[in-house]
Amino acid sequence: MTAKHGLITDSFKVVKKARRAMKREKKPTPPPPQKEAETETVREKDLQTLRQFDLDWRFGPCTGISRLQRWERAKLHGLSPPEEIRYLLLQTHTDNEYNQSLWSDYPL
Repeated sequence: MTAKHGLITDSFKVVKKARRAMKREKKPTPPPPQKEAETETVREKDLQTLRQFDLDWRFGPCTGISRLQRWERAKLHGLSPPEEIRYLLLQTHTDNEYNQSLWSDYPL
């Protein structure tokens, strides 16, 4: 018994893609709109800096006290907290979002 094995092209039609006469020119990717980069305001940068301070455990726990109290406690214990944080907190002492730590919304 001999089985006749043909080529796959015997069963399926060969389809060739037509070549395009003109290749598309690759356009450089446009830079992202500058509005996105500019939307990050000074306030957002300051708050991000303060959140990083909250997350840095080298200066002790931050629950139950304000950021300035935490900074002063760290300074008292010789932990060398960044002066930039103190300066920022003293400038914005009336704004609760600046004064309270990241964890202030969570009950103890």
